[in-house]
Amino acid sequence: MNSLIDELICERRTKRGFLDRPVPIETVRDILAVAKYAPSSSNTQPWRCYVVTGEARRRVTSAAVAAYRAEPETLMPEYPFFPQTLPDPFSTRFNTFRGQLGDAQGVHRSDKAGRRRDVERQFLFFDAPVGIIFTMDRRLEWASFICYGCFLQNIMLAAKARDLDTCPQQIWSLQYPVLRAELGIPEGEMVVAGMSLGYADNSMPENRMALHKLEVEDFTTFVNA
Repeated sequence: MNSLIDELICERRTKRGFLDRPVPIETVRDILAVAKYAPSSSNTQPWRCYVVTGEARRRVTSAAVAAYRAEPETLMPEYPFFPQTLPDPFSTRFNTFRGQLGDAQGVHRSDKAGRRRDVERQFLFFDAPVGIIFTMDRRLEWASFICYGCFLQNIMLAAKARDLDTCPQQIWSLQYPVLRAELGIPEGEMVVAGMSLGYADNSMPENRMALHKLEVEDFTTFVNA
């Protein structure tokens, strides 16, 4: 059992392109039914999901792309993703990843038009047949994000166990006005993130990237006395 769980964790990858292959809504329901067992502080369960498929997905993605094309610089997230100045070593890791992703996509960092096209693909759920928008009651405190991370990881692992792939997307928080209008999300709910879910198109170079991960000794201090 341990080896199976380890394999799922190690083989899960963020995918940025999906096949035109439907995912039964019952499969999505099954994934969420497993994910709900994520731990949360005092069992508060802060998550709420909006699963968009079919016409709803088309409507949401069309509106999101239009909003991005109209005024991309004015889109602001519901919460900060990074500090204004990202310190090292995090900025180095960030820039290394962005360069690696750009190379895989064939888009140089100086290619503003190409970079905008790739952002638009995010607002198309990377062509995945299923998009999920995640919200949280804004009366909660930041600690609930820890609980939310456990829930999102459960979704991604449950999907992988069913031969599906995912892309968690903070960027959907920029589109909260569109999402409120199209999905009826109340003002009291903060848009935390989105997620693309489907069958990955592994012919795409960006879906085959090998990312460097730190060794245990690089991020762990063992204290025994």
